[in-house]
Order: sequence, then C-alpha cells, then structure tokens
Amino acid sequence: MNIANETVVSMHYTLTDDKGETVDSSAGRAPLTFLQGAGNIVPGLEEALMGKATGDKFKVSLPPEKGYGERDERLVQTIPKAQFQGAPTLKVGMQFQVNSQGGPMILTITGIKGDEVTVDGNSEMAGKTLNFEIEITDVRKATEEELEHGHVHGPGGHHHG
Repeated sequence: MNIANETVVSMHYTLTDDKGETVDSSAGRAPLTFLQGAGNIVPGLEEALMGKATGDKFKVSLPPEKGYGERDERLVQTIPKAQFQGAPTLKVGMQFQVNSQGGPMILTITGIKGDEVTVDGNSEMAGKTLNFEIEITDVRKATEEELEHGHVHGPGGHHHG
C-alpha cells in the first residue's frame, strides 16, 4: 500500500541540522506512527511521504517554510514575573504551555532580568532547514475512529484512557 491521505504511516527517522548534528531520531525507539494528511507532522514531510511504501528509504531536505516556518519576532515577549505565580523556580530554558488565539502554544523562557521574564513562542526549529533520513516501516488504511479523531490509536499512536 502506498502512502496517501487517510493512511497510517510508521517510520523511523533521523533529523539533522545544516551542520549534520542530529536534532531528533527514532533510533532505539519504536517508529513514529501518525495519520497522514491530518497535520500531525510538518507539511513538507507529509508532501515528501506521499506515494512512498513500506521499505522505502530516502532523504529529504525541507526549507523553513515547509517545516516549522520562519522565526516570528512578534512571538518574543517580556512579561512580569508575577504572571508565573505558583510556578516552580523560573529558569532559562523552562517551557510552559499556554492557550493562545491559535490554540495551545509552547513558550520557552529565554531570559530573566529582575521582575521581567522574556518568553519565546517560536519552535526551536523555526527558521531552520530540516534534513530527514526516513525509512517507512509500515503503511495501513486508517480506521474510521482514527479518521474521526484525527490521530492514530493503538501501538505507536494515541491511547484514550
């Protein structure tokens, strides 16, 4: 079966930056399993997977606009430390999930100066070229429930508790 929208794809991957440094990899773990066409992975990778089949191995390089987008300096803000009431001791690098107009968003603390905290809503991969090495390990038709929910159920996928 070839990869198309509404198929469940399992793949091993290694993501490297332009210096050849490994950023993320499924090596030593179960393959990444997701519903193709549901926006569960970056758009350029969904495009590159179309038509591939179990056993296919390939490399793809995605410019920022097909990955995590360009950096948006409007997503960098300085807010009062008081807005973090109840949070543990704040440190640079800590991440928090907040609800924004566009849905859930991860903010990373990039600076702390006095009573002000600088947070960045950009992905750490924003503005970067993504270099993937892929091996497709399985392709199957999605179940009706998976299509309804927009994600994979069962091994490697989402489990409802």
